[in-house]
Amino acid sequence: MPVFLHSELRSFQFKNKREIKKWISYVASNEGKVIGNINFIGISDSELLKINTKYLKRSTLTDVIAFNDNNENRINGDVFISIDRVRENAHLFSVPFHVELLRVMVHGTLHLIGYNDKSNIDKFKMTSKEDQYLKVANF
Repeated sequence: MPVFLHSELRSFQFKNKREIKKWISYVASNEGKVIGNINFIGISDSELLKINTKYLKRSTLTDVIAFNDNNENRINGDVFISIDRVRENAHLFSVPFHVELLRVMVHGTLHLIGYNDKSNIDKFKMTSKEDQYLKVANF
């Protein structure tokens, strides 16, 4: 179950790595999937904007982009997280930084599993799943 947590920012490092890896594996297992290789990469707003523009043809800021490379039931992919967005959203929504970070991580994981958030109904489903999995993240 290789889950990798990496930051390209000097100002940020993932904490509670072991607990996060177990939690992400729990999410996958609970959704009927197996972890192959998932890379979570913390980057800046500007770097994520470059990725968003180049690969998704969108010129807007976002908090997370997930690139799926699944093989049947095995989840593989890269999840790029804007640490700047996470900090700003944590402040905006009055939640601790680590809670918002976990929300974005599970959101990216759910995208890798196959969920999307294009419609209001899909957004509601994803948010409900995020809330469900955040309740079991006791670290």
